[in-house]
Amino acid sequence: MLNFSRALILSCSLLALGGSALAQAPAPPASIQASAHERLFRLFRDSDEAYLQRNPLQALYRGDMRYGDRLGDLFSDAHYQAEKAAAEHDLAALHAIPRDQLSASDQLAYEVFDYQTQDTLRGLQPDLLKLTEARPMNHFYGLHTEYPTIASGQGGAPFNSVVDYDNGLKRNRDFAANVDTAIVQWRNGEADGVVDTKLTVRNMIEQLNNQLKLKPTDSPYWGPIKSFPAAVGPAERARLTGAYRESITKTIYPALTRMRDFLQNEYLAHARGGVGLMYMKGGDALYRYQVQSQTTTKMTPEEVHALGLKEVARIMQGFEKVRQEVGFKGDLHQFFDYMRTDKKFQPTSREQLNLDFYRIKKAVDAKVPEYFSKVPKTPLVIRPYPPFREKFEAGGSYDSGTPDGSRPGTFYFNAYDLPSRSTWEETTLFLHEGEPGHHFQISLAQEDSKLPSFMRFGGNNAYVEGWALYAETLGYDMGFYKDPYQRFGTLNDEMLRAMRLVVDTGLHSKGWTREQAIQYMLDHSGESKTDATAEVERYIAIPGQATTYKIGALTIQRLRKEAQDQLGPRFDIREFHDQVLNSGALPMLILEQKIRGWIAAKKAS
Repeated sequence: MLNFSRALILSCSLLALGGSALAQAPAPPASIQASAHERLFRLFRDSDEAYLQRNPLQALYRGDMRYGDRLGDLFSDAHYQAEKAAAEHDLAALHAIPRDQLSASDQLAYEVFDYQTQDTLRGLQPDLLKLTEARPMNHFYGLHTEYPTIASGQGGAPFNSVVDYDNGLKRNRDFAANVDTAIVQWRNGEADGVVDTKLTVRNMIEQLNNQLKLKPTDSPYWGPIKSFPAAVGPAERARLTGAYRESITKTIYPALTRMRDFLQNEYLAHARGGVGLMYMKGGDALYRYQVQSQTTTKMTPEEVHALGLKEVARIMQGFEKVRQEVGFKGDLHQFFDYMRTDKKFQPTSREQLNLDFYRIKKAVDAKVPEYFSKVPKTPLVIRPYPPFREKFEAGGSYDSGTPDGSRPGTFYFNAYDLPSRSTWEETTLFLHEGEPGHHFQISLAQEDSKLPSFMRFGGNNAYVEGWALYAETLGYDMGFYKDPYQRFGTLNDEMLRAMRLVVDTGLHSKGWTREQAIQYMLDHSGESKTDATAEVERYIAIPGQATTYKIGALTIQRLRKEAQDQLGPRFDIREFHDQVLNSGALPMLILEQKIRGWIAAKKAS
């Protein structure tokens, strides 16, 4: 999965930065009034700049260091009101631009901006906002697990100069301030009866304990001190070493301790027992919104659940074919047990996993020119998760690089509980997280300076994760799944995404228990119990997100088939992929319009 916080963690400065400067600017004389195109792209630029001022963490991830000395205010009421004011302003400014005077490509940008801004605004309305701001962090998406990577020197923040190091000290203070604001929001939620699950809270407490048991000099926060660049001289090294020791011991660790103690000694007793949103005050309405927002469709939880059951049944037939092909004598459930427990499928070390993924990368690179006319300039590196965070992570994830390639994209793989990892899942995992999945889609968008920033750097999960799941299926075209065990691996990952439709909706709208959801996944796939448990606890923490993969992939697959059927010998897979990828991450309805327009234009030419 894409590291979600890269795209969606919000931060804030003052409410006054919500874009009001645009509204107050006088109109130019009629004789020199800007064209519709100029007005549109000025709005995009001004909106993005105001967004970065309110959300400096997003600038940091892009490699824009103008606000590198701050994280911003992530969780306060003022933050959310600033975002709401900005969305209202931007929407009014957009609708004042005559859409019929725009080119086709500008109209596409207009529609995406309109769609995304309206969706953002809906989530910031009081009825939904009070349900989300009261739960500022969880064990899957939390600043307490994200910030250690940022601060380590291995994440989005550079440590190449004295200024970078001093900025890091200032960000540490912001981190502590945000922890305290989060505690305020949790307390507000307690007062309103809007609380998270006991399971999620216990997991956060364990994550915090895992960090606090490390000596400061063994913590990720000490990472920059372990590897000073040549640009930092001896005197500054001595000063910064002392300053970082003090910052960790007197700012970071006390903030982590305050958060742990609050969650453990106060909040846990008030947290809810039912794991689904249906057990939370207002949860039913929130879940329906989240499903539609995440999938960028009008689907209801009931429709998503039914689609999931249909896909699960179809993929089970594929498993049965693999079972017969390899000559396994037991039934399908026994075959699943064999695939998840036989030692020949278990990696022996982190080093083996790392070598395997680089070997797969080399094989994929050789095939890419047959399927893509454009490839990213940004390099891709492969790393295991740091041990302090691996237990609660997915099997793999992707962190984007910078548009200029100065920071590479990173494919993280999970080496926690090695016997639970399987070599048969390696190919499909790399295709999803690395090439041509997240790394291609995100890097190609970021590198395209012709796109407005919200299309270069923004997006939605249905497209981003849908593309990555679609990229897994290219392993069939590339010949990587001729081996039945690797084919089992891709079927297992496809099944995972199909089961997510069933399990996510089961948990949050049908009253499924954690144990019921885990057992469903074990009964219908080769997932290990470790993976199935982490998956289910992820769906509990972030409702709706897991439904996006399959719905997005099915949309892209359906559009590809339409293009192949209608264009016949004129269909070029490289051209199709370019059309899907060359406008950034589009909502599903807009992607459908774009591809069908391209098909019609090809037929008419």
